[in-house]
Amino acid sequence: MQPLILHIPHASTHIPFKDGYLVGEELLQQEINKLTDWYTDDLFDSPEDITIKADFSRIFCDVERFVDDQQEVMAQYGMGMLYTHTDAGQRMREVNPTLRKQIKEEYYLPHHQKLEVAVKKQLDQFGHALMVDCHSFTDIPFERDLNKKVPRPDINIGTDPFHTSQTLQDLTLEFFTSRGFSVGLNWPYSGTMVPMAYYQKNRQVQSILIEVNRKLYLDAVTCTRNRHFNEIKSVLNQYLHLIRSNVNDIFYPINNES
Repeated sequence: MQPLILHIPHASTHIPFKDGYLVGEELLQQEINKLTDWYTDDLFDSPEDITIKADFSRIFCDVERFVDDQQEVMAQYGMGMLYTHTDAGQRMREVNPTLRKQIKEEYYLPHHQKLEVAVKKQLDQFGHALMVDCHSFTDIPFERDLNKKVPRPDINIGTDPFHTSQTLQDLTLEFFTSRGFSVGLNWPYSGTMVPMAYYQKNRQVQSILIEVNRKLYLDAVTCTRNRHFNEIKSVLNQYLHLIRSNVNDIFYPINNES
């Protein structure tokens, strides 16, 4: 059976080095606690699949941002590839061209290279590749969130018109709604990760974003797993099995169009 490619960009709390940071340890830890997609590497753990995980915090380098701040909408809020401000708007980090170049070349680009290689291997072996972009989100919106509508859903599904087939979207919606979860389609977050080498170029690379509301599995005060963690993990494992088992159906309409 063809494995999925699971992208886990925001689970780590590790900051490799602290050059440029202007705030103390306490405030930095507060931002880490707030912005980390806690335990998503465990929630989406799947030995059958290929996992590409960023082993550094998004506070250090966010691999899901465009490298060029001019292209990245969140850069104006201090959340580009290198975060410069806290969620409350306080200046957190001074980024000079030397620091940006170092982190881009030593962390950002190698991560994306791993992702591209994983996709290429799937294309070479199977003719297509299926990615799941694995995240979690807070029940209370961040100050910088573009969509602050509440109440927020249990599950957020993000899609791309070019890289998410209708079959993949429908399977995903049906799976979660049939189990009693409230679901937001491209709400509160939209889109899904696709390597730039294939973005808007190859429809045989399919991708879908799954964001889990942290209230379902996390104690927000202590940032520890709550008593429902294993239940949510089991649901996600069932979901991954479902789409893994339906890969041919997901790609069938695309193949017929080409």
